[in-house]
Amino acid sequence: MEDAGATVLVVDDDAAVGKVLSALLRQAGLQAMHELSGEAALARLASAPVDLVLTDLRMPGMDGMDLLRQVVREWPDVPVVMLTAHGSVARAVEAMKAGAADFMLKPFDREEVAFTVHKVLQATRQLRRNPPRQSPLPGEMVGQCDAMQALADLVRRGAQTAATVMIRGESGTGKELVARALHDASPRRGQPFVPVHCTALPEALLESELFGYEKGAFTGATSRKPGRVELAEGGTLFLDEIGDLALSIQVKLLRLLQEKEYQRVGGTRPLRANVRFVTATHRDLEAMVRSGEFREDLYYRISVFPVELPPLRERGEDIALLAHHFCHTLAAENGRDPLRIEDSAVERLTQASWPGNVRQLQNVIERLVILVDGPRITEAAVEQELARQPQLHGPEAGSMEGTVADSAPADLKSQLLSAERQALVDALERARHNRSQAARLLGISRRTLYNKLEEFDLL
Repeated sequence: MEDAGATVLVVDDDAAVGKVLSALLRQAGLQAMHELSGEAALARLASAPVDLVLTDLRMPGMDGMDLLRQVVREWPDVPVVMLTAHGSVARAVEAMKAGAADFMLKPFDREEVAFTVHKVLQATRQLRRNPPRQSPLPGEMVGQCDAMQALADLVRRGAQTAATVMIRGESGTGKELVARALHDASPRRGQPFVPVHCTALPEALLESELFGYEKGAFTGATSRKPGRVELAEGGTLFLDEIGDLALSIQVKLLRLLQEKEYQRVGGTRPLRANVRFVTATHRDLEAMVRSGEFREDLYYRISVFPVELPPLRERGEDIALLAHHFCHTLAAENGRDPLRIEDSAVERLTQASWPGNVRQLQNVIERLVILVDGPRITEAAVEQELARQPQLHGPEAGSMEGTVADSAPADLKSQLLSAERQALVDALERARHNRSQAARLLGISRRTLYNKLEEFDLL
């Protein structure tokens, strides 16, 4: 089992509950640590790698929601599962909106704990292997070129309708940002916006995530649980990378879109859904329809109001605007005093091709914000970061094993290992030995960083 040995941090002010949960997790083949408060949990996260946080909602001092928001902000690659009182769906919705990966209702039993934790670990692992192809930009949509002005007009028009919107665009163009903008400009703005990343879960789990399940529907289903459709009631359900849905799920989704009805897994009665649907994809759905990989009737159902996002290479005049925007917002997010990016540095950024689109530009600016010591981002600093792009945007360090290194001659293997070790050392020095920042600089997860530090005897 891939989850074997994964570390779960249990946070509960009740020592007895924490002890029981830790024992159940160990029986499931996981490592478990227990802290009695949110403050202690944050200290633990800062000192040791953690794969998942399982926290109670109601605790004295820092409660579960405060802890969730802090973890999402400081350790975004660590999923959080919330424990809430039985039947507290409203709190579950709040937690999911704040970034929780899942929730469990009290009382719970061994099968439910193991099932939920393994499911979230599996989804997180899949997301790390195939990251979501969009990354919402801080704040609102940014752009002044004609293409972005036309896009903004489409968003305003589409937001006022009930039509299903399909957002198309290359990786990194900001598809979820547009989906959120549609929701925020719509009459449903005060209701939940619930994203579902269709690539994050296998078919069997995705169905229960979307539609929920009844008690006894399968092993581990010890109580009824609402799905994402139910959590989005009255609001917007965003289905990202809908082109990756299995045909069996496409059939059920088609019924939901046509009839506004669905059934929980294991359920016998239909439920009504008052949900606005927004979908996104980077794939050629027309070609998939011709090849039989995507249902033609579903394609026409979701493409009522198509929206196309332009790649950054077609938005050259927006690069300077985006660079200043990211410089300002990311400095604030990283606790820096206001930074200025020099005109020559901006000019150098506009000359780059940006195959990774806005997300790649955002990543470069964020690394510069973290690394520069003075009050300005200079052209020299930009040049240095652009030169590092092949390394920073390639595969994770751990994925080199079994590929190039295994097929290379012995002397080349040695050079590759030496370069990998030096990259780790450089990142640690540039991040002032803040391992979370070092992992972000290298474009890898904290867990991969710790594994590599141990491998090269750098801990």
